[in-house]
Amino acid sequence: MKITDIEIFCADFDPSSPNEPIFIKINTDSGISGFGEAGVAYGNAKQGAIGQLQDFAKLIIGTNPLCIEKIWDQLYRDTFWGQGGGTVIFSAISAIDIALWDIKGKALNVPVYELLGGKTRDKIRAYASQIQFGWGEKETPLPGIETLADAAQKAISEGYTAIKVDPLQRDINGDKNKRNDGLISHEKLKLCRDRLAAIRTAVGDDVDIILELHAKTDFNSSLQINRIIKDLNIFYMEEPCGSLNSDLMKELRTQVDVPLAAGERIYTRYGFRPFLENRSLDVIQPDLATCGGITEVKKICDMARIYDVLVQPHICGGPISAAAALQIEAVIPNFCIHEHHIGNLSSFSRNLGEYDIQPIDGYITVPNRPGIGQNIPLNIINKCNVIHIR
Repeated sequence: MKITDIEIFCADFDPSSPNEPIFIKINTDSGISGFGEAGVAYGNAKQGAIGQLQDFAKLIIGTNPLCIEKIWDQLYRDTFWGQGGGTVIFSAISAIDIALWDIKGKALNVPVYELLGGKTRDKIRAYASQIQFGWGEKETPLPGIETLADAAQKAISEGYTAIKVDPLQRDINGDKNKRNDGLISHEKLKLCRDRLAAIRTAVGDDVDIILELHAKTDFNSSLQINRIIKDLNIFYMEEPCGSLNSDLMKELRTQVDVPLAAGERIYTRYGFRPFLENRSLDVIQPDLATCGGITEVKKICDMARIYDVLVQPHICGGPISAAAALQIEAVIPNFCIHEHHIGNLSSFSRNLGEYDIQPIDGYITVPNRPGIGQNIPLNIINKCNVIHIR
């Protein structure tokens, strides 16, 4: 089997959508195709990833798509910038890698999880992510306090047993907050506390609350926040400070009372290594669409297992990266919980994939379809500007 051509396309045809997932389709001479995703559709790196995919696609035309480890190593070691890493490089490697695993699973007529060691669970527990934007088809920044509690309660009414919220991303009026680093004001601390307390009251004691901070806080402000949330039974605190300094994270870990999580902006096993070796994180959050794909994330998860560190893949993209994450989550013993972002509730996102994979009563049943269990239908591809590499 050989790779004949690669299609690169971005779902940017809906101006109302805040997310524009970047997909690739790797075609082979056997008629089997695989789909991948580069996870930089949000932020400001979309064009960089599309360009990088074009460069890397040219290198693998004519190769055997089943030699996944060989291709990964080629893109990492035999390209000058591969070993330098970075978001754009690894988002391209990730997209290619996911597509190659999709091809291999389809060629062998098995789900990818069978090729990774088989399932350790049939159902995946999910949490409702980013309820500061409500919980429904449209993301709407919420003002006030009780509005966030209402959104959390709505998610719980659908069967979720865990939610995630950033109580400081928006101010009391729903406007975007500036950075929350340094020593933050009493007003912001009170808003943070009031919103979390209202959510806890609304959902009860049996629901897990994940506190999201998006690395917009730092060491000092995280200590302040820690002092006001001790009685709220927070599941874990996500990105409490910059995510590239493992020593700083370790120092913070020794001074706070809740588990710490981070990793959506850490790439490959080399990036996670210091955080695992000093055990500064209790939960790591590699994104399969930026971290190196299925090949690399499986290695990271196995490394984390040595240190009793849990894994919650970061998922904030399209249906391909979400499907790839499910394959990993089905296999690894140290899985924590699955992120189901509010963006996945929109009709735009739900129609991007051939299959609409949504939690039922807070759990996702692992698909048993060959490959990653998801495709991008032709009617979606036809709406996109396709770059064809032959």
